[in-house]
Amino acid sequence: MRKKVSVVGTGNVGSALGQRIGQLDFADVVLLDTIEGMPQGKAIDMMHSHPIVGSHAKIIGTNGYEETANSDLVVIVARSKPLGTSGGPQASGGRNRLLRENLAMIKGITEQVVKHSPDCVIIVVTNPVDAMAWAVRHFTGFSKNRVMGLSGMLDTARFRAILAAELDVSVEDVSACILGEHGPNMVPITRLTRIGVVPVKELLSKDRLDEIVERTKIAAGEVVKKLKTVTPYYAPAMAIAEMAESIILDKKRILPVSAYLEGEYDMNGIFIDVPAKIGAGGVEHVYEVMLTPEEQSQLNKSAQSVREQVNLMKLK
Repeated sequence: MRKKVSVVGTGNVGSALGQRIGQLDFADVVLLDTIEGMPQGKAIDMMHSHPIVGSHAKIIGTNGYEETANSDLVVIVARSKPLGTSGGPQASGGRNRLLRENLAMIKGITEQVVKHSPDCVIIVVTNPVDAMAWAVRHFTGFSKNRVMGLSGMLDTARFRAILAAELDVSVEDVSACILGEHGPNMVPITRLTRIGVVPVKELLSKDRLDEIVERTKIAAGEVVKKLKTVTPYYAPAMAIAEMAESIILDKKRILPVSAYLEGEYDMNGIFIDVPAKIGAGGVEHVYEVMLTPEEQSQLNKSAQSVREQVNLMKLK
């Protein structure tokens, strides 16, 4: 029997994700949205492309959770902002405002997910993603390994892309490590960033590397400034698809994801970006990176921002 991935929210990110998973052909896809006809139409359009790409995946669109029943993986992409508005943290008054707007929606979604797919793994994409992942785990009661957030995959991909362009090298040969909160408080560990086997600090001046780090932190805002009415979606969708593939195929990739910590990095009860083994069980192991005192201090500051958002939810 083929595996099933359900995508809750079929705006730009959810649609691009559904198409990507369908093309990769490792699972069937259910696209769920409240807008009547939209997920159904998108699913039909995606299916029409499968003879061209040689995929046998089935994609269906629905306005109800019944079709998502017994999903192996559920990806929550939905947000409270209407499709087609500027939305996003850059235009909506910050992540705390997003938190308030999205929390009630997330509660309703997770109740339906648990009802129809009690054994699934969940990837949270809705922002602010680290706090929303905490809320999803709270509402579902799932074990910590079965809930994770997107952010690390996306932030690392952006950092690698910017570095590759700067140094005119293949993106495949750029490896990077980003920890902490998704957003301006992320902590790129430049000490561990390499171009092939060469430390990036041997190839770029400190000032130039600092500029690239800052550009990575505001990368989403750079895209929004150009697009004006929508937030990024191609890179997020590709990042989610890579996580989904590792879960569905039990590839046990070591990927940067927002994972729940219980003692790792001297932190407890919080979701932040860390390197982790991702397989059929979800987050199967969190790897601890030895940090310098300065790096640990930056990570602590980043984690405190997430804690403040969690405290705002008043769910404990």
